[in-house]
Amino acid sequence: MQQKHTIVILNPGHFHAALTLRERHALIDDDVHVFADDGPDVDHFLRLAQSFNERAVNPTRWTLHVYRGADYLQKMISQRPGEVVIVAGRNNEKMPLIHLLHAQGFHVLGDKPWLIESEQIGLLREVTASAPLAMDIMTERHEVANRVQRALVQQPAVFGDFRLDGDQPAIAIRSVHHLCKRVNNRPLQRPAWYFDPAIQGEGITDVTTHLVDLAQWMTGDGARLDFDWHVERLSARQWPTAVPRDIFSRITGLEDFPEILHDRVVDGALPYLCNAALSYRLRGVPVEIETLWGLEEPEGSGDRHHAILRGTKSELIVDQGPQTGFQSLLTINPVEGGKAFFEALTDAVARMQTRFPGLGVAPAGRQCRIMIPKALRTTHEQHFAAVLQTFLAYIDAGTWPGNLGSDLDAKYTLLAHALELSHRAAVIAPPP
Repeated sequence: MQQKHTIVILNPGHFHAALTLRERHALIDDDVHVFADDGPDVDHFLRLAQSFNERAVNPTRWTLHVYRGADYLQKMISQRPGEVVIVAGRNNEKMPLIHLLHAQGFHVLGDKPWLIESEQIGLLREVTASAPLAMDIMTERHEVANRVQRALVQQPAVFGDFRLDGDQPAIAIRSVHHLCKRVNNRPLQRPAWYFDPAIQGEGITDVTTHLVDLAQWMTGDGARLDFDWHVERLSARQWPTAVPRDIFSRITGLEDFPEILHDRVVDGALPYLCNAALSYRLRGVPVEIETLWGLEEPEGSGDRHHAILRGTKSELIVDQGPQTGFQSLLTINPVEGGKAFFEALTDAVARMQTRFPGLGVAPAGRQCRIMIPKALRTTHEQHFAAVLQTFLAYIDAGTWPGNLGSDLDAKYTLLAHALELSHRAAVIAPPP
């Protein structure tokens, strides 16, 4: 029988820490150890984790062993109840913490972003250079439409090569998120420090991390990635979303902006620097990325995502938004349509049945729709458990992809450089 892993959660401050425990897993012991500084952050984590135990359908059975105290880190290292540590807390502390844990021999699964300033790149490279395993939580790689989109990129008869000519980028990804949202069917309460860029970081090092990772994944073939060799023509900018006092109170549960944020408030609203746009070439492929943050998630809606990959034979378009019922939809727009292209696409999908059973193709005018069966679909919250499963499988195998470390290096080096570039550029108003 395969030995189960004992999970350690270290000073949780982001709801992603709890989402890794959303599902039970055969490789995970039901006893979970939590070491944290006492306060509301750990309280919020415990409430969300406990709600998974109490749900009516497929409840978890976690027994949470909690230590609270300022010496939580020293206590965890001395007791060492498990070898797998999940870090999802304050971003300014994350890279030094991951570096320390890695040096102590722990396998570390860290939520994004790992760093919010370029001075920490040296720590990152020490972590990714050798075992034990350190990996970040990239949930978008587990969204089925993204997986099928990547699989079709690797089909020359369907996609061809990335288009390197013209005015449009070969990869364009745009996502929209909301500060006021629901998680596990409950209103999400964010800590006040989430709005402090000295702790949380800025927009370029937040959700943008996922989109940079998707671009690397879509263009990658398992070869090692090097920022100096493979990234060029980088430009970046950021702009704020104004958060009124009443919305801030609804998000954090506080009556007013805390003192640490008072000097940033303008006309009763906090300009939160969370929106970002990047443009660069990756492995010679033109890439444009944009992440936007709205205030409140409309009733019955969710995050929006639009990703278009332009090839010499077709465009592969993933959409998720009001027009798709907030369910990801993959559309193929051929450069030259007709019977020959449809047959090539149908043949490619037929050969993908082992990975994606039940996947189909349907004509939609000049375009084609990829029909994704319900059995293949999972929610964003479920993707955290999928990342943890992949992480543990690597540990049990004693090996992991050779480009994992170099991808981490290139991704966070790119984001650190983009952050510096955005500070040199003028902050502009958001696009209409």
